[in-house]
Amino acid sequence: MRTKLSNQFFKNFLVIFILTILDTILAFVLLSFASGLIAGSLAKNRYPAGKIVKDDYNQIDSSAVVQNGGGVQVVDEEYRIVYSKGLDTLGKDRLTAEEFTTFLRESKIKPYHYDILYHPKGRFWLIVTFPTSIRIDFALVYNKAAAAGDFMRAGWAIAFVGIIYLSVLALFALIYSRITAASITGPLHKLCDGTRLLREGDYSVRVDLRLKNEFAELQNTFNDMAARIEHEMSLRKKSEEDRRRLILDISHDLKNPMSSIQGYAELLLKNSNMTWQERNEYFEIILNNSKRANRLLTELFELSQLDSPEFTLKLAGTDVCEYIRQICGELVPRLEQEGFEYNFNIPEDKIFVMLDIDRFNRIIENLANNAMRYNPKGAMVTVSLTVKDDQVLIDFSDNGIGIPDQLAGSIFKPFVRADDSRNSKTGGSGLGLSIAKKIAQAHGGDLVLLSGESKGSTFRITVPKL
Repeated sequence: MRTKLSNQFFKNFLVIFILTILDTILAFVLLSFASGLIAGSLAKNRYPAGKIVKDDYNQIDSSAVVQNGGGVQVVDEEYRIVYSKGLDTLGKDRLTAEEFTTFLRESKIKPYHYDILYHPKGRFWLIVTFPTSIRIDFALVYNKAAAAGDFMRAGWAIAFVGIIYLSVLALFALIYSRITAASITGPLHKLCDGTRLLREGDYSVRVDLRLKNEFAELQNTFNDMAARIEHEMSLRKKSEEDRRRLILDISHDLKNPMSSIQGYAELLLKNSNMTWQERNEYFEIILNNSKRANRLLTELFELSQLDSPEFTLKLAGTDVCEYIRQICGELVPRLEQEGFEYNFNIPEDKIFVMLDIDRFNRIIENLANNAMRYNPKGAMVTVSLTVKDDQVLIDFSDNGIGIPDQLAGSIFKPFVRADDSRNSKTGGSGLGLSIAKKIAQAHGGDLVLLSGESKGSTFRITVPKL
C-alpha cells in the first residue's frame, strides 16, 4: 500500500513540477511581451538622453524629466559635475576617473535607470536618471560568431544547471511524496491492524491516531463500531449463558414433578394391595405434580409469547384508580384468610390510562402471591397510587423479610427466586416477576424494585397517563 501510494504521489508531484516549470517560462514570455507593450509609456523611454541632449548643455530642457521624478547631470571631460537638475545619485561636484569608471560599471545593478550618452562635440557625458520601478535581469543571447570552445563550455554549463535544477525538483518531489504518503499510510496501517484484530475476535481493540483531521473522524467511527460490536458480543454471550441457565432451570424444575409422577404411577401399578386411602394419597400427589408441571409450562409459554414480535396488547382507556380499588377489594379476602394486614391508599380522582386488563391483572396477582408466599403472617401489605410527570406510579409494598441484596439486581430474570433451594412448597417457578415486568414494559411503563428500603420491599409499576 505504502509503495503504491508513494509512487502515485511522486507521479502527481512530478506532473505539478513540470507544469510549474512551463508556467514559469510562460510567465517570463508574458513579462517580456508586457514590457514591450508598456515600454513606450515608461518615463525612462519617453525622455531618453538622446532626445534632450543639446550641443550646449546649458540649453538642455530637464523640466519634463524632473517633473517625472528623474534627474539630469552633465559630466565634463575632467569629471566635474557642470550641470545638475532633479534627482542626483552622484552626490559630488567632481569625480575621479576611478569613481566615474566605478559608476559606469555599477550603473546596471543600482535601483535606478541610467541613460548615459557621450556628446563628442560638446565633450561631456549626459546622464538621465529615473528610479527603477522593477527590473528583471534575465537574457539569453546567442551569437554564431562566438568561439566554438566558448559555445561548448556555455552549453555544458547551461545543461549542468538544468540537470541540477531538475534533479533538485525531482528530489523534493520524492521527499514530499514520501512524507505525504506516510501521513496517509501510517493511519491506514493502524486502522488495518485494528480491523484485523477485530476480525480475529479481539473486540477490545481501539485505535488512537492522535490526529485532528478526517482520519480522526474515521478513528472515532472505527472505535464506536468496535465498542458496539464488543457490547453486542457481550450481550450475545450473556444471552447464551442465560439460555443455557434457562434450559438447566427448566430441566430441573420439570424433572422433579415428572420424576414424582413417574415414581408414584409405577408404585400404583406394581402394588395392587394398597388401600383406597393410600391410592387416593398417591393420586393426589400425582395430580399436584402434574398441576405444577402444567403451571410451569404455561408460564414458559406466556413468557415466550411476550418475547414474540407478534405479541400485542388489547388496550382500552381505563380509570386506573377505580381499577386498582376493585383489584384491592378482590385481594382483601385472601389477605385476611392468610393473616396479613393491609392498607390501600388510592385517590378518588379519575385518572385514565391505556390498559390490557387481563394482562395487567397478571402483574398484581404475581406481586400479591409473592407477598403472601414469602412473608410471615401479620405482615402489612400496602398498595398506593400517585401521579408524577405524566406517569402513574402504583407501589406494592410490604414490611416483611425483604429481598436479599445479592438478588436485587437479578430478581426480574427468569427462574430467579428468593428461595435458593427451589422448594416447590416455599417458592414459585421464578418466572412470575419476569412475566410481570415484560407486561408492564409492553404497556409503555416498567416494573422495578425500589432500593433503599429499610424493611420489606416495594415494587413500583409505572404506566403512562393519558
